[in-house]
Amino acid sequence: MVAFEKPNYTFNFDLQTEIDAIRTHKGTRRIPDKHPDKLLIATWNIANLGLQQRTNDHYKIIAEIISWFDIIAIQEVHENLEGLHQLESLIGPTYDLMFNDVGGNEERAAYFFDENKVERLQMVGELSIPPSQLRHIKIAGIQEKFTGFDRNPYVASFKFKEKKLVFINAHLFFGGESADEMNRRGLEAYAVGRYADLEKKSQHSFADYYFALGDFNIPMAQAGDPIFDALTNRGLVIPDHSTRIASSIMSDAQYDQVLFFPDTKRTIKADGVFDFDHVLFAQLYQQRPRSFKGYCRYYVSDHRPMWVEIEF
Repeated sequence: MVAFEKPNYTFNFDLQTEIDAIRTHKGTRRIPDKHPDKLLIATWNIANLGLQQRTNDHYKIIAEIISWFDIIAIQEVHENLEGLHQLESLIGPTYDLMFNDVGGNEERAAYFFDENKVERLQMVGELSIPPSQLRHIKIAGIQEKFTGFDRNPYVASFKFKEKKLVFINAHLFFGGESADEMNRRGLEAYAVGRYADLEKKSQHSFADYYFALGDFNIPMAQAGDPIFDALTNRGLVIPDHSTRIASSIMSDAQYDQVLFFPDTKRTIKADGVFDFDHVLFAQLYQQRPRSFKGYCRYYVSDHRPMWVEIEF
């Protein structure tokens, strides 16, 4: 894991002003308030969490956003857990934390979840494809062999309203745009979708609902994109988005997604992407427009959180 370049200047801001700005924008983006009969699920790649030198006030801004959701899957957690534990100390007493071991690129994945809302269940682990099953991870036209994930997706289970939910928290291989690297990413995407499909259809299926969420490094979440096609090949779908806001602050890429099977679609009441960078640090944008995004990606993230609200 390599940190983004740290800004070579100090920007002093009033924390409450920034909190007020994102709370107002929360309403603009129609993120619902928490409701006892509905579940707010989110995913967020918090860039190099634990590696980049955020201040306590920056952590408070991130924790504020996390606290809007009942379950949030986090990607890009560094081997150093300092940043994750800093958020844990700020997010609120009803939240618990779970995280996995270090994988490729010195990364972990994590979940924050509100124990007042959901019950953590016993199924938890990392998604790893047994050697005997590797031959089944294949895509027409791709000659490369699937040898495993660079970062094993982190699987966890929860109960809400007597329904069991399984989450597959993934951060797929990124690399570059060469054919070999795109094919590797595509095979990882297919492996996630295949696992979810097999688990759902199994006579021993653990859960009522399966969600794949995280940073899939999908350039565009639409048919014809090779990564999206691989991920959805076994039946996973995305919400009928109420917004087409990109999940990257640096481009129009739709890297981050929440996916589920068609029978879950009826439970989706709202969804979206929270573009915090449109309202945070407004004074900095006026003073240093060219370096604004670099500041955001270092002290907050280069990804925006994506969320869905469900009701059974």
